[in-house]
Amino acid sequence: MKYIYYLSIASLILCCSCKDSFLDENPTGELSESQATNDANIEGIVTSAYAVLDGQYDSSSSGLNSGCSNWQFGDVVSDDFYKGGGGTGDQNQIHLMEIFTADPTCKDFERKWLSLYEGVARCNQAIRILEKSQYSKKDQRIAEMKFLRGHYYFNLKIIYNQICYIDESVTEISDFPKVSNTQYTSDQLWAKILNDFQEAYKVLPETQSEAGRPTKYAAKAYMAKVYLFTKDWKDCAAACDEIINSGKYSMLKNFRDVFLPENDNSSEIIFAVQNCINDGSDNNYNGNPGDRLLPPGGPYRSYGFLRPSQNLVNAYKTDVNGLPLNDGTDVTDNDNVDIRLDHTVARPGKPWMDMQLYNWTPREKSVYGPYSPKKRLVSKNSSYYLTVWPYTNALNFYIIRYPDVLLWRAESAIELNDLGTGLKYINMVRERAAGSKGVRWEDVSGAGTGDAANYKVGLYTSFTSQDQALTALRTERRLEFAMEGQRFFDLVRWGIADQVINAYIEKEKVTRTHLVNAHFVKGKNEYFAIPQSMVDQCGSDVITQNPGY
Repeated sequence: MKYIYYLSIASLILCCSCKDSFLDENPTGELSESQATNDANIEGIVTSAYAVLDGQYDSSSSGLNSGCSNWQFGDVVSDDFYKGGGGTGDQNQIHLMEIFTADPTCKDFERKWLSLYEGVARCNQAIRILEKSQYSKKDQRIAEMKFLRGHYYFNLKIIYNQICYIDESVTEISDFPKVSNTQYTSDQLWAKILNDFQEAYKVLPETQSEAGRPTKYAAKAYMAKVYLFTKDWKDCAAACDEIINSGKYSMLKNFRDVFLPENDNSSEIIFAVQNCINDGSDNNYNGNPGDRLLPPGGPYRSYGFLRPSQNLVNAYKTDVNGLPLNDGTDVTDNDNVDIRLDHTVARPGKPWMDMQLYNWTPREKSVYGPYSPKKRLVSKNSSYYLTVWPYTNALNFYIIRYPDVLLWRAESAIELNDLGTGLKYINMVRERAAGSKGVRWEDVSGAGTGDAANYKVGLYTSFTSQDQALTALRTERRLEFAMEGQRFFDLVRWGIADQVINAYIEKEKVTRTHLVNAHFVKGKNEYFAIPQSMVDQCGSDVITQNPGY
């Protein structure tokens, strides 16, 4: 059963406000210290720190601009997806992100910054109150807050790079605007983020009775992810080994089953944001706000945002052995393809979940092509789908899946030149794909029988070089995690973002003219601009803008 986090009356009283600045921790009401450390109120403020995991930190419908899926920060700016929607003027600031011309006034830059720092502020406030309390769950709740704070700061780091670091020791409001984003080096920031996960790991239990609370292994997985981003391959390998050897996690048999709401919090999920509908929240905003414009609802069959690129679709083509082909040509109905393609992308003439064939004309097809997103959408026939505005659903957003850990282990092994171990874990992920059920004509009544495409996924037999192994690893991450907000951050940490994205733009702009003026600038576009409003409020002597903006 899904565990639902909600904003209780206590948390509404206690949680800090970001209306004017992420640095402002003025509560919306006042409680005495004895009231604040009351067990029920403590749980309220702890819950409030969880409540912003989805990126919805206020009652604005603009939560889609700060959602936890990172759909614009991790997908739209990569080679996997176009912005989509009703043309380039619809959410135009995200179009500017897509072509790498967005400036520091971009709405999404500001809302994402505010939502993440709201999460940090709530964690800090909870830690301060917990430390003064005699609450029986004090140590575990502090560990949970440190885990969440690490999560919020991790996202701030990979999006903005040089960030302001504020922990629970900063209590005077007058001191907040003095916290510089250059106080710590990049390495020092990573060390602080890692420390939160390490402290959480020491205390958190191996299992939690309430789904959505982090476990010891979730903390260890996030430690592995920090090691991955800092290229600490030995520690990354060791952390992954601990999780793998725990026996706590396994992949579901079928790839599609992972993304059915009824399977949320399965054996494959290490940490997830808990989404829900019809829970009494304002406008059902506890559904994933970042996906609000993706579901098959509203005035269109699909709102048309987050449209798969031709480049992504082509990446799923396989050769006679079922291995990625990468021949530079567009997929046809006669080609072999990876099973994950039609579970990730809606293609013309193929079954659209259990509803119908995908045979309608998507919004602005002439601009964004014929494909639509599919992996994280929920059928209108599902009880987990909201058929009225804001058309959200109750599918959780997965922060870390078990295949993440397997491929991190593979990557660390390959970087350490242990190609055999890399081969083992890449093939484990591919083996699940190979054994998964493909999209079938009988998924839609009356459409026919049998597979809807020539599905073929094979295993690698060996790697003859480190470069070949790294190419296989990077391809596998793309195929497995497309539409999960990870691709751009992978390209950046691999140091190949400029090469991959500019090559993608050069080819695709011939048919996708909205990309004609797009160009990735090395040394600038790896990170996003710090919101101009933050620079204006704190002063340029405190907040240093990222290079090139």
